Amino acid sequence: MKNLVIKGLILAAVMPICAVAQLDPATIQKIRTEGLERSQVMDIAFNLTDKSGNRLANSEGYARAANYAKTVLTKNGAVNVVIEPWGEFGKGWDLEKMYFAMTAPYYKPLLAWPKTWTAGTNGLKNATIIVVDAKDSIALQAYKGQLKGKIIILDQDNTYKQSFKADAARFTDEALAAMEAAPAPVVNKTPDTAQQRRMREMQAQRVGPQRVLNLLKSMAVEEGAVAMLTTSTRNHDGTIFAQGGGSYKGTDPANFLDLAMSVEDYNTFLRLAKSGTVVKADLDVKTKFHTKDLQGYNVIAEIPGTDPLLKDEVVMIGAHLDSWQSGTGATDNASGSAVMIEAMRLIKAAGIDPKRTIRIGLWSAEEEGLLGSRAYVKKTFMDANNQPNAAHQKFSTYFNIDNGTGKIRGIYAQGNTEAAAIFKTWFTPFNDLGAKTVTLNNTGSTDHIAFDAVGLPGFQFIQDPIEYSTRTHHSNMDVYDHLMQDDLKQIATIVATFALNAAQQTSLMPRKAK
Repeated sequence: MKNLVIKGLILAAVMPICAVAQLDPATIQKIRTEGLERSQVMDIAFNLTDKSGNRLANSEGYARAANYAKTVLTKNGAVNVVIEPWGEFGKGWDLEKMYFAMTAPYYKPLLAWPKTWTAGTNGLKNATIIVVDAKDSIALQAYKGQLKGKIIILDQDNTYKQSFKADAARFTDEALAAMEAAPAPVVNKTPDTAQQRRMREMQAQRVGPQRVLNLLKSMAVEEGAVAMLTTSTRNHDGTIFAQGGGSYKGTDPANFLDLAMSVEDYNTFLRLAKSGTVVKADLDVKTKFHTKDLQGYNVIAEIPGTDPLLKDEVVMIGAHLDSWQSGTGATDNASGSAVMIEAMRLIKAAGIDPKRTIRIGLWSAEEEGLLGSRAYVKKTFMDANNQPNAAHQKFSTYFNIDNGTGKIRGIYAQGNTEAAAIFKTWFTPFNDLGAKTVTLNNTGSTDHIAFDAVGLPGFQFIQDPIEYSTRTHHSNMDVYDHLMQDDLKQIATIVATFALNAAQQTSLMPRKAK
């Protein structure tokens, strides 16, 4: 602990001491009262989850959620509210029917979920399970001519190990202190471009188990197999993590049906089939592809600035609106979208006119690689030569929520020492709500990275890890019931105050050293 204290003192020393504007106590109290005692965040979350369904990019559920967000933002006083195309995404996909049950050696309903962008069965199929044990392309040849009308299961070790990890946890004081004391991250001078990421993905497709799996899928299509079953030890106790199963590109053909299955049901199939028992199953899956409109869409809205000199400068808040398909994307990321919509309402309820424009972005296709936010940033803040434009110079900051349903405990400053000092001050009125930690560390894999990558101040808040990497994250259990109401109220209240603070500052948010 002594070392942590020393590191904390060093951090304080490198943070510049500057005059920081803070909303007056009466305004902050007004936002707190409205946000904590008269919150609408759970009603917003209900509409984004139960009423919209899953929000896979370009799905019908995403369209329902985007239209609801537009309606409620408009109702709450935002202007310039648009569902804005950002470029070509690809095919939408919806699941219309799913029935799966073992019929021999006895009847048993099965727990499984089709992966996205996969085809259906074209009606009810009764098929025999075939076990494929092939670690390379040579071994795979032994199964040629055996796959027609079969459901394929891979012979793999999925030994279930009991987990003693809690689904929900709060950051301890010690963990937060360690974050605070962490040194500034080393800047990577080599940008991780979309082309580089795609090259890595293509390489992964060419080698190892993934290559064998792709060859098996091709063989299955050629021979007329019914489906393939996959699992992992994460798919236990009724929780299934089902994500992408095929390409969403508009020109690509429909993909072979791939089902993510509970590990317990999968292992039952495997043990029976390997014992020589004939295992059969009924399978009826109907999926629908949307190909008329391949554009991806974000939801954008504003509270206009009123200061003649500052109104063209922009503060942004945002979260991704899309989700995966098996649940309703409650903690990932209806929680983030709901608190941002609620924050816009709280800003209006504060009753003061922001000097700068405050803009919300609800992004699509985050799950496929931050596509919606990256496209928006490029279109809005970069010129035709991918260089910063005038809007880039007038941008202040972006705040993001996308780490589940847990309350804010602090913020990742992304190596921005001047911003870190400001955030410390802004958290002061919320120390009693558990929010005070400022770390220079980075966090990745969500939409603030789109801003940070082009030199714009973009930040993700530190949130308590409530079920985010255990029960709900990308699973069928990611539903409304797992949302933490009091935590979401706290998040919306803090975000609204941070956005207003940034809008009322005498200057733009400082940018980190290059």
